[in-house]
Parts: sequence; structure tokens; C-alpha cells
Amino acid sequence: MKVVQTQIPETEYALLVAYAKAHGTTIKDAVRAAIRALTLRDTIDPKDPLFQAFPLSRAKPRMTDASERVDHYLYGRES
Repeated sequence: MKVVQTQIPETEYALLVAYAKAHGTTIKDAVRAAIRALTLRDTIDPKDPLFQAFPLSRAKPRMTDASERVDHYLYGRES
């Protein structure tokens, strides 16, 4: 694991302390969460081939209520 250090103004530090206290976490964990939020991509690329591959079939589905009656179709019983 790497150590990262920075300097921030007193006001930002006070806001960080207040945030950590309000969320029941440490300053270290709050900063790690902020770094993850800034650096990890949480969006979908519409050009990704995975999202352009569907629908795999143009046929009409046989079961239109499968999401509501999953137990019936999988186990032969009602939920």
C-alpha cells in the first residue's frame, strides 16, 4: 500500500472532519472513498460491444411473466 500526503486549508480539513464524524467513519476512509469516487469509472460506455449485442433473438418470449413467477418456472411452485 502507498502513502499519499497533501496539504489542505483549515476550512477543508474542518469539513472533512465533520463529514467523517457525521458518517461514522475515519478521515482516512473518507479520503479513500473520495479518491475512489474520483478515479473509478461508474458510467456505461454505450459504444461497448457488450451493450450492442442485444437482443440476441428477435423472437417473442414464451414466458412474459417470468420475473414475477420465477419460483413457478424454476421449481414448479408458487412463491
